[in-house]
Amino acid sequence: MAFIPYVPYEEADGLLARLYEGYRSEHGGVDNILRIHSLNPESMRGHARYYAHLMRGPSPLSRAQREMIAVVVSAANDCFY
Repeated sequence: MAFIPYVPYEEADGLLARLYEGYRSEHGGVDNILRIHSLNPESMRGHARYYAHLMRGPSPLSRAQREMIAVVVSAANDCFY
């Protein structure tokens, strides 16, 4: 498994601290798929916006259909996300 360094929550400041707070889940953390962008907060914001557009933006597919596609792709890639 690859290791990608990230900025811990307690060391985040400025934009990164605001993004961490905004993307915090109900469990208190930020998904690792976003945390890997912590060295480049603008890319974190871009990733989150892109994902939101894909999953909730205009589409002929329903939200449920998009989620099902994501599950199948994750399973095919042996990814637990």
